[in-house]
Amino acid sequence: MNIKSLLLGSVAAMAAVTGAHAADAIVAAQPEPLQYVRICDAYGTGYFFIPGTDTCLKIGGKVRTEGEWYDAYNPKSKVGTLWHDRAELRVDTATDTEYGPLKTNAIFRWDWNDGGATSSKLLFANISLGGFTVGKLDSQYNLYVGYAGNVANDDVVYDGPYELNQLTYKYDPGNGFTAIISVEDSNSGGNATYFSDADPAATHDWVTSKQDHYAPNVVGGLGYTTGPWGFKIVGGYDSIVEEGAIKARIDADFGGWKAFLMGGWNTDGNKLNQYAGTNLNTDGAACPTNRADCGWGDWALWTGFTAPINDKLSANAQFAYTDSKIFAATANVQWNPVQKLLIQPEISYTNWNAANTDQWAGLLRFERNF
Repeated sequence: MNIKSLLLGSVAAMAAVTGAHAADAIVAAQPEPLQYVRICDAYGTGYFFIPGTDTCLKIGGKVRTEGEWYDAYNPKSKVGTLWHDRAELRVDTATDTEYGPLKTNAIFRWDWNDGGATSSKLLFANISLGGFTVGKLDSQYNLYVGYAGNVANDDVVYDGPYELNQLTYKYDPGNGFTAIISVEDSNSGGNATYFSDADPAATHDWVTSKQDHYAPNVVGGLGYTTGPWGFKIVGGYDSIVEEGAIKARIDADFGGWKAFLMGGWNTDGNKLNQYAGTNLNTDGAACPTNRADCGWGDWALWTGFTAPINDKLSANAQFAYTDSKIFAATANVQWNPVQKLLIQPEISYTNWNAANTDQWAGLLRFERNF
């Protein structure tokens, strides 16, 4: 009996120990709580919180492919047909602070053309807080007034500089009135050569070096919007040429049908500056012999419209004319068969009366935004 009792007791003890170990083996560790991405709608559609932070992030961009037939900007271009591809990545951030939203904006661009020609660049990179913006953007001379028309070839008649560093303050109390002042990099505005003689045929008084220049350009503007109407005026001063230009624009929105009228005045029509002329002529090179096919002269005009045809189709047109007798007309149809997909055929005509030449050009664009 004693041996039997001992054996039974041993078996029972082993069973208890085995059961305890088995129970321990199936007890899983508690999972860490998951951090789901939270939507951040305080700054617009598409923002979400970066997990573990109070910073909101938005990622977007576009992919574009297009065929171009001849060049609306240059009638002597030898390229009859060109296929162009572009990809852009846009990254925006926003964080709430005691001074308002602290925001950043960066756009990276990659281009490829027929023949294998490629390029890439940092298109925009800027920081904004409390109405101030510092970094790379298009000049406020263009950005503040809304550029020109809703067409691809909108700046055949030059409307101002793009892609430059700046320190800008924008005042917007939310009542329709806005004001802006911007100090901008005079050495990155796109012009490398300036005309400085009253004789438009002169070849000896061109300013071609800006390397020693230190003074910035200045842009200022005022605007007011009420109901369907909007008015803005902006002026730019080129510190290298010591001249500038003023543009005034009126916008009207008649319930889908939109139109604009914009006029520009050059402080000295015999000189090119970053706000009223470009450094390219109809040969695609700097203008050493005749500034009439480069700049406005004393003034320039732009007008255009957008007319909806249905909820997926609209027609757009823009017309421009200058004191130097440059005429440019562009028309397109924009079709959005599905959301965020654009198909846009466009045709342009430009006439340079002073150079006694003209040009027809066409474009077919496919663009997906995200």
